[in-house]
Amino acid sequence: MKILCVDVGTGTQDILLFDSQLDLENGFKLVVPSPTMLVHRQLKDATCHQQAVLLSGVTMGGGPSHWAAEAHAQAGFPIYATPDAARSFNDDLEAVAAMGITVVSEDEAIRLPDSVLRLELRDFDFMAIADTFAKFSVKLDDLAAVAVAVFDHGNAPPGYSDRQFRFDYLDLRLQATKRLSAFAFCAQDVPGIMTRLQAVVASSTGIGAPLVVMDTAPAAVLGALYDPNVAAQPRKLVANVGNFHTLAFRLGPAGVEAVFEHHTGLLDLHKLETLLLALAAGTLQHSDVFNDHGHGALVYDPTPLDLRSQEYGVIVTGPRRGLMRASSLRPYFAVPFGDMMIAGCFGMLAAVADLIPELRDPIQASLHGAGGSGTPPWEVD
Repeated sequence: MKILCVDVGTGTQDILLFDSQLDLENGFKLVVPSPTMLVHRQLKDATCHQQAVLLSGVTMGGGPSHWAAEAHAQAGFPIYATPDAARSFNDDLEAVAAMGITVVSEDEAIRLPDSVLRLELRDFDFMAIADTFAKFSVKLDDLAAVAVAVFDHGNAPPGYSDRQFRFDYLDLRLQATKRLSAFAFCAQDVPGIMTRLQAVVASSTGIGAPLVVMDTAPAAVLGALYDPNVAAQPRKLVANVGNFHTLAFRLGPAGVEAVFEHHTGLLDLHKLETLLLALAAGTLQHSDVFNDHGHGALVYDPTPLDLRSQEYGVIVTGPRRGLMRASSLRPYFAVPFGDMMIAGCFGMLAAVADLIPELRDPIQASLHGAGGSGTPPWEVD
């Protein structure tokens, strides 16, 4: 049984091809530039060549692509976007137009001159991934499932803070269940407000396998729990320090006890330690984070977690985990199955096991060390 897992971040997209016949450490992996970085590079090249650009496709992650699109417009070169593509930068199309991007209908886009560079936006490009694997004689035509993780602010109503909207969504999911897999959905169950997750579903037609989509940060935290040193602690504080967002969960036997989410760019070591200590103590207030331009905090169980009594203080994962290297909180850098970069993919595997019962047993066997035959990959059919 094979499952393709794709964790789409700001800097990279991290890809694991899970094969139940292999030990997880032997699974095939790719760590390659993220889709938004690819668009960023294409736009920068178009700016250098003074070329008009059309952005079409679906809503995808912004960040680097947003900055490059804005820079292209500010340089005085035409840039057009269809409505769905334009929402990659802002759900308010008037705000997109204010960036200098001309929003055009699909029909108007077709009529643009052939000299206009056409870039199709999408977070998940199955054919590109399949073609890459095919170059190494690995086929993706027999998948049992596909799992894709992206970060989704959701589509906030006009005049409503997108940060508060995102945190309202986190609270709603955790009120339903305190499991990290609460942030994963089968394709047909994705909430309508989660437009980036919906766009992944829309751009995944023809994959020929069930699709699960998930939020990136909970996927990374869930994956980090499969580091045996992390799993051994009944209660733990886990921080995913991402390129754009830092999200920390306090976890216990009953699941999620507390959570906060902030923007990594607004954090230094002292501020991050202060937030983590307050989350552990159960005293962190939503306003402490939200009023500092973060998303917020939620405490469901006020029972303090004494980090000094733990073998490891704070469990850390994420591409900017180096922020915690000099921490006094005794950080432990999780390496599930020997690979931090694929932590989100391991988390997605666990979520697939929760959402698709017929795939549960082989996935759980692998995640708990009983999967695979121990046979080297070159001896597996």
